Amino acid sequence: MPETGASPLPPAPPARSPLFRAEQFVWLTARVLEQRLFAYHFLSGGADPVETALDAYRNEDGGYGHALEPDLRGPVSQPLHTGHALRVLDAIGRCGGQRVERVCRYLTSVSTADGALPAVHPSQRDYPAAPFVPIVDDPPGEVLATGPVVGLLHRNGVWHAWLFRATDFCWQAVESLEKSHPYEIEAAVAFLDSAPDRPRAEAAADRLGRLVREHRLAALDPERLEEYPVAPGYAAGEHHFPHDFARTPHSLARAWFTDDEMARSLNFLAAAQQEDGGWPVRWRQWAPGTALEARPMVTIDALRTLRAYGRFVG
Repeated sequence: MPETGASPLPPAPPARSPLFRAEQFVWLTARVLEQRLFAYHFLSGGADPVETALDAYRNEDGGYGHALEPDLRGPVSQPLHTGHALRVLDAIGRCGGQRVERVCRYLTSVSTADGALPAVHPSQRDYPAAPFVPIVDDPPGEVLATGPVVGLLHRNGVWHAWLFRATDFCWQAVESLEKSHPYEIEAAVAFLDSAPDRPRAEAAADRLGRLVREHRLAALDPERLEEYPVAPGYAAGEHHFPHDFARTPHSLARAWFTDDEMARSLNFLAAAQQEDGGWPVRWRQWAPGTALEARPMVTIDALRTLRAYGRFVG
């Protein structure tokens, strides 16, 4: 029994919500761009500060560089940086106008002979890059880089000469996939979710879903990960889950998974929030700074996915 007159124990602090913990993590670790994006998505922040922060990464050629994608360092514009910039503009409703016209001019300048984008342009050679990113003199066009960009531009009603051949490339690449890996499938989904020919997109997505299940590219039971192979070249434990393919309930990839499989996936995602409030980076980490920059991006993506499925706790 406490002594008479002793001060009572202080009340237990209120439980911190996932959003509060993530917010503290973002303020502690994130770049200005991700701070502004978090504020836009979760704190009623404006779009103008996001676009201002993004402009710091834009180059005179219309592309984006300066390690916008943390695994490619240096100032030069790259297709992956530029695709990232378009995702940001799409998220804030600014994917149009002269800013996107400039982007399309850049995309035209770095496209391959078949009208597609290489994952990495050779200009990256003089700057640090992740060891798992090949830099070659004559890189091929890849759906990994092209699909998400084409999908974003179609979703925003952008019409530009570059889109015609790039769209044809995506259709041919997606419809001919026989073997693949999760990141390529996710890029294909990003294209199909916004491709203008909806019946064709639905048919292609149905075929890809069968491929994903046949080749066990999605870990359907997070408690039995040993049953799902990690793709060659990926980091140990770099599994992909249903929520990685179907980031919203409206994605064509949602039909690939049962309600139970999606629920397990979302439970796993929610439980992955770490003690510091952020979510982990699952891909191979090769430098301390890149991992630090990537975690706030992953954290915002996780919160947006959970919210899209009604699992977000504010």
